[in-house]
Amino acid sequence: MKKNIAVVGCGHWGKNLVRNFAELGVLGAVCDPNKELAESYANQYQVNSLSFDDVLSTSNIDGVVLAVPAPLHAEMAIAAMKSGNHVYVEKPLAMNAAEARDMIQVAEQNNSQLMVGHLLQYHPVFRKLLHHVNAGQVGALSYIYSNRLSFGKVRTEEDVIWSFAPHDISMILSLTNQEPIAVRAETANILHPNIADTATIHMGFSSGVKAHVAVSWLHPFKEQKLVVVGNEGMLVFDDTKSWDQKLALYPHSAKTIESQPVLKKADVEFIKVPEYEPLRAECAHFVSVVSGEEKPLTDGYEGLRVLNVLSAATESLRLSE
Repeated sequence: MKKNIAVVGCGHWGKNLVRNFAELGVLGAVCDPNKELAESYANQYQVNSLSFDDVLSTSNIDGVVLAVPAPLHAEMAIAAMKSGNHVYVEKPLAMNAAEARDMIQVAEQNNSQLMVGHLLQYHPVFRKLLHHVNAGQVGALSYIYSNRLSFGKVRTEEDVIWSFAPHDISMILSLTNQEPIAVRAETANILHPNIADTATIHMGFSSGVKAHVAVSWLHPFKEQKLVVVGNEGMLVFDDTKSWDQKLALYPHSAKTIESQPVLKKADVEFIKVPEYEPLRAECAHFVSVVSGEEKPLTDGYEGLRVLNVLSAATESLRLSE
């Protein structure tokens, strides 16, 4: 039976969700405080434009997608799940761990599936990179870093850590398969005294792996790069490159033999990955979740683990004042 998805929030990012669910043939309704905007998408895709209350009371809506400001995530997701819907909420899952736990509890009480939009978990290149790491392609991991840098889009409802870093933290937690035991952040507040515009988050894991995430919306050019360093190789996911060069393997080795560092350099190899739009993959996965065919890859618990790191980073800033 065909499923119907309502997209709530049709603005900067929401319009991409509207397009993808429409092209998947499951867009059932759109909703936005800007009624003219909602009506324009409703007319374009021949679906209903509804208020949020109407979305919740409409019996033929099976899943609700929330592309709304982060402070509204918990309240609106809980309302949607209590109305019997499965929910896909954009990142971050919530504004704090307590809200996230409430969302998870309501999902379980109402037999609803809760999914968070950690987009890069659905990127074919990251899936391939993760496969290579889990297969031991680069040996034992020692260091991971991820840069998410650009000039804009500046936000005022959240700082750059909460806006940019969830994707990178999510990937790092998947690569290490554990939560960090130590988190420390450094920031620069440039445009607003209380909002970080650039930040670095340092993480340490019980396995000995170290990681850092650098984020900024005041960077002269766009950089979206994940680097994974092992003792038998290094992988680089550079999302600004052409598709055929997004994933590179550097089969360098770095070991200590008889107390001496021994480095062996090798030529770079580009790994082929079938091209597919990450957001389309994420949206298609939610349709499968709503249909009961799959469980969310990025469920509420995964969202909570990312929130724990975000909260620890924020707390480290408070303690350093």
